[in-house]
Amino acid sequence: MFGNTLKVLKRELGRIREYPTYVTLMVILPAVSFAFFAVLFSEGVATDIDIAVVDMDRTTTSRTLVNMIGATPSNNIAYEPQDMAEAERMVREGKVLGIVYIPPRFEADIMSNTQTAVAAYLSGLNITANGLVSKDLQTVVTTFSTGIQLQLLMKNGLSEKQAMAQVLPVYFDRHVLFNPFVNYGYYLLPSFLPMMLMIFALTLTVFSIGSELKNFTAGEWFATAGGSTGAALAGKLLPYTAAMFIMVLLMNTVMFRWIGVPLNGSIVALTVGGFLFILAYQSIGVLIITVLSNLRMSLSIGGGYSVLAFTFSGLTFPRMAMSPVLQKLSYIFPFTLYTDIFIDQAMRGAPVVYSIQYMGFLTIYILLPMLCLPRLKRIATHSEFWGRL
Repeated sequence: MFGNTLKVLKRELGRIREYPTYVTLMVILPAVSFAFFAVLFSEGVATDIDIAVVDMDRTTTSRTLVNMIGATPSNNIAYEPQDMAEAERMVREGKVLGIVYIPPRFEADIMSNTQTAVAAYLSGLNITANGLVSKDLQTVVTTFSTGIQLQLLMKNGLSEKQAMAQVLPVYFDRHVLFNPFVNYGYYLLPSFLPMMLMIFALTLTVFSIGSELKNFTAGEWFATAGGSTGAALAGKLLPYTAAMFIMVLLMNTVMFRWIGVPLNGSIVALTVGGFLFILAYQSIGVLIITVLSNLRMSLSIGGGYSVLAFTFSGLTFPRMAMSPVLQKLSYIFPFTLYTDIFIDQAMRGAPVVYSIQYMGFLTIYILLPMLCLPRLKRIATHSEFWGRL
């Protein structure tokens, strides 16, 4: 079998040299996609989001609040319209994300110890930007209000410590774990880069086998393997497995060396997990093309399956908030398992033993081609399955 595998491997390397499409899918597109996302998220945190401030008071106190809002990382006061009608038009035109409204008599109400309100109107179309702007606005208004109360209490004879105890009788001490900088590069790159790797690994597998069927060369492929299904499959996939594993190493280099994603756990566990991740999606590709024996349909089904993996991974909508059925359904995607390995090892710094179970589940996917080896041999050696688009 080993000799037949080498013959198929040599034949496949010749096909790769002959058709540039293989090199494009193996090396060029994965590398370009890694570079694209690395540049896209190089800033890490969104800043200077345009908002409008309508200051109807125009006093020293209101200007102080406006300057504090403009000094926050997320908010850029792009416009100061004269009234709310003009500000609302800017939101509808997409010029600003939101509006901050400071009412008339703002300073007078504060000085007379009368409650006043600063209103914010934010577009909910972009949830991420909305959250950043809202958080900074709440921080500024709370800080501004606290400062005023402190001054009033201290004027009445209280010390700063006593005044602070009255203003904030309960202090909320928050600690952000694993991603304290709330860096979106650390959060999104570990999902987008493996997603691209997954798509190319599955697509390459489907295309390499499907093109044999489409171009009437499947019989020659199996003849080279001496009729051995194992040798035919191993020799064909070996170059793509090696190329995708090199892409795993490149992906880790981009994230940990160039972008600076935290690495608190084992790089060996991450590398082994990445290798199993590639094998799992290659196995799924073999299963899809073998069952459908149609290149075009297999590529379509494989693409749809790949896209759904991101939705069920829990990176955007947490799995713990999904229904129990969907939580279990998420594990039909190896991407979910690899994401768990990555978060445990890179972010949480969990012991490797917690990732071994996910590696075991990935190994189950690698066994999938065993279920369809007889079917693969049949479609590769019977001409009625050849020539389909």
